[in-house]
Amino acid sequence: MNRLPSVEIPLIERNSAMAPNSSSDSGTPQQDRQLQYCANCNSTYFQQAGSDNCPVCGAQVDDISLMDLQETIVVQEIDGLIENADSTSIVVEDPIAGTDLHVYQCQSLLGRGGMGMVYLATHRDLGRQCALKILLPHLSERDPEYVQRFIHEGRAVATLNHPNIVTAHAIGEERGYRFLEMELITGRALSHVIREDGPLSALHATSLIAQVASGLGTAHAKGIIHQDLKLENILLTGAGVPKIADFGLAKRISAEEGGAHQHNLAGTPNYMAPELFQGGMASATSDVYSLGVCFFVLLTGHLPHRAENFNALIQDVVSKPAPSVRDLCPEIPLEIAECVSLMLDKSPVNRFQNGYMASLFLNAILGQVQNIESMLHEAFGNNRNVSWKRNGHQYILEVKQSERRKQTVIIEPSEHQLHERLLLIYSTCCDAQPEYYEEALRLNSEISHGGISIRDVNGQSKFVMVDTFPRSSVDAEDIRKSVIAVAQHADEIEEKLTGHDFH
Repeated sequence: MNRLPSVEIPLIERNSAMAPNSSSDSGTPQQDRQLQYCANCNSTYFQQAGSDNCPVCGAQVDDISLMDLQETIVVQEIDGLIENADSTSIVVEDPIAGTDLHVYQCQSLLGRGGMGMVYLATHRDLGRQCALKILLPHLSERDPEYVQRFIHEGRAVATLNHPNIVTAHAIGEERGYRFLEMELITGRALSHVIREDGPLSALHATSLIAQVASGLGTAHAKGIIHQDLKLENILLTGAGVPKIADFGLAKRISAEEGGAHQHNLAGTPNYMAPELFQGGMASATSDVYSLGVCFFVLLTGHLPHRAENFNALIQDVVSKPAPSVRDLCPEIPLEIAECVSLMLDKSPVNRFQNGYMASLFLNAILGQVQNIESMLHEAFGNNRNVSWKRNGHQYILEVKQSERRKQTVIIEPSEHQLHERLLLIYSTCCDAQPEYYEEALRLNSEISHGGISIRDVNGQSKFVMVDTFPRSSVDAEDIRKSVIAVAQHADEIEEKLTGHDFH
């Protein structure tokens, strides 16, 4: 078994939804309940009465309050497993809120994390509100090299100009405080969206992740690795545009001991790629894995790996394949499910190699999923004889025929690899009974568009009229002609073979 390195995991920044003066759903003041920390998913939460499990990831949490922890939880390797080490209390004093720092008026604390504090501030000269991230002096005293990393990475992030990345405006120092001025995003983090609203539609989730991947690709092109991409670090603007926060500022902690596995590692366990737990270095592909976890949660509302404790989580992430999103939500289109699976592949070489490649693939899939519906609108938008509805990856069309007959036509992608996928357009004729075979073969020879085949439909063998097109090149006119022809031929065959109109 591979030995796991020592890891130091930063706390996530707390937000107003977790503030001690808010109330729970039961009406009990939260300041009367214990604030807990879950090392499994890096979340803080107020403990519900009678529950020992984290409400975010479901893991069983030790009876340790946040006030019993330092800014980070240190976990140490013991016989190939990881256990929590002893820790001390966090600093709760706030010497910055309500004061001036450099050209900023620091108004209130927005969040606290392992790296320091985040304040709502106003730039006095520009009259611009911002988010001011401040590295606390005791952090630089404990790790002097962290100051240089903070400065270097702050400057690197400032070079990233992308609509899906939170902009860094300035970096500096005042009274021993290192600070980074960031664009202020007033919307919610995606983690709050899922927690409050539930999973997103497949198209909405794919659109958001495609935009995030584009921003991630810009960073990867400049050699910047996020290292802590998660839903808490993806913020939505008021217009619904996702923006990646905390680029390159995730705390890096070296293994305590030297040796082959000594390396820098930081992140949130449920979002970390398997190779990171096996001694691998953070890379663009490990960021892509984290993006895949985000995608999985947006689609299903669940993490791909849930475990009762930290050790079990690591073993699952390293050894067990992630479930398909279609196992949880069968209506998710096959193309989207395959993309999520690629991003969560155990092997880095099988994933998209950077955010740019992921964004290309996501946008291609997004276009394919959207284009079927848009092509249906183009083909039948003004045709009162054709109506349709979507059922997962299928489109079910009802086509009116002459003499008050009607025929149901199904449009769906085949299950080939994405680049070989076909668009299937088919309609059930009747049961594939032996006495119909000879006549069906004769009728098939007379059909110029499509053909009759035998297909399993809801567990029964049926004659179906089917037509196929390459998924990558089919257009609205192809669909219009095919649907009309398939419906007409299937209805004629059904009538000639059975004399009925069941389908």
